Amino acid sequence: MKFVIVGTNHAGIAAANTILDNYGEGNELVMLDRNSNLSYLGCGTALWVGRQIDGYEGLFYTKPEDFEAKGAKISLETNVEKVDFDKKVVYAKTKDGQAIEEAYDKLILAEGSAPIAPNLPGKDLDGIHFLKLFQEGQAVDQELSKEGVDTIAVIGAGYIGVEIAEAARRRGKNVLLFDAEDTCLASYYDKEFSQLMDENLKENGIETHYGEFAQEYLGENGRVTGLKTDKGQYEVDAVINCIGFRPNSNLGEDHLERFGNGAYLVNRGFQTSDPDVYAVGDCATNYSNALQDTTYIALASNAVRAGIVGAHNAAGTAIDGAGVQGSNGIEIFDLKLVSTGLSVKAAKKADIPVKYVDYEDLQLPGFMPEEKNEKVKIRIVYTEEGNRIVGAQLASHYDMHQLIHMFSLAIQEELTMDKLQLLDIFFLPHYNQPYNYVTMAALSADK
Repeated sequence: MKFVIVGTNHAGIAAANTILDNYGEGNELVMLDRNSNLSYLGCGTALWVGRQIDGYEGLFYTKPEDFEAKGAKISLETNVEKVDFDKKVVYAKTKDGQAIEEAYDKLILAEGSAPIAPNLPGKDLDGIHFLKLFQEGQAVDQELSKEGVDTIAVIGAGYIGVEIAEAARRRGKNVLLFDAEDTCLASYYDKEFSQLMDENLKENGIETHYGEFAQEYLGENGRVTGLKTDKGQYEVDAVINCIGFRPNSNLGEDHLERFGNGAYLVNRGFQTSDPDVYAVGDCATNYSNALQDTTYIALASNAVRAGIVGAHNAAGTAIDGAGVQGSNGIEIFDLKLVSTGLSVKAAKKADIPVKYVDYEDLQLPGFMPEEKNEKVKIRIVYTEEGNRIVGAQLASHYDMHQLIHMFSLAIQEELTMDKLQLLDIFFLPHYNQPYNYVTMAALSADK
């Protein structure tokens, strides 16, 4: 068979490696991407821009030669212009204008996503940036190095917005953070947790502006000089837009079934409505174990798993993906938040009746050194009917992030709060308390 993969970031790379490592003999693989690089870990951009790591080189985890050595044909800086799904041919053009036609037996679309660009007056002014690709990270890094760029407006207080706000602050900039929601990280956490991050941002010198809608970029002589919102006008030297992402799904627009937000609608094996076409990563839907329904969650970790499962199915090994929980985490100025599944807010939006339990305690026994002992706040969300665990959130200056993996598995396996009550959790003063906050939360829940 001949496989063609469109897109060579996380999902496309995972799919390519799966095919080459398991089905390489006797098969042909072609990889196409319009970018000049592949495998860029965009989640590390803020670490590099904020000078928390030495450079960006380590954010690339593979290179074209690795795939060519396995027998793949890879073409970067190549724009796929259209797909003839009836003839099963991909039409593309290289940077120098060379036309490419690639027939396929199985096509894997890994087109990814693109930043949402608000159509505001002044959008073409110099000094306005987006943040996803490596080149966009470079542009932001160069912007922060310019003389006279002292005040930065970050629009969007999701993960990327909060992270780049921290990075700019670490570079000594005045930072104004805007969002239409009334807290940061509103898509991932309930207010009781996101407000902890709001306080953390303010304590570290970031000026937050929530419940504000950007209306216009202001400028002089072709350069941005300010931002106008529905609540005020602010002088700024640069703007970084981090509003969110939309799926890239143009190639199959008139042929493949799509989800409400435009993503390709796929089954549990990442097969589209065309049996010879698979879609993986940010351009496609996921199955949510918390919702027990189709959803859209754009995360690199989800993209990798989708690429693996989709490639196996495309090659003829029928397997279902395990589904996703949307597990995620963030660390800003040493405050750590992690979550998985549904928040109470998200459950309400999905019309799923839930209860929740909050618990807060020290990570270690009280006799342990105070400088090593931090408070941990936990929330567990579970259904009113059946007590099925559907979400969890934790916050602390202590590194408790590994615990969220357990809750992710609990959601995937449909475990109940009753099962969690007497879970065998080991105790050692170096790590936790004999009455662990997970156990105490479960025991104190309304069941």
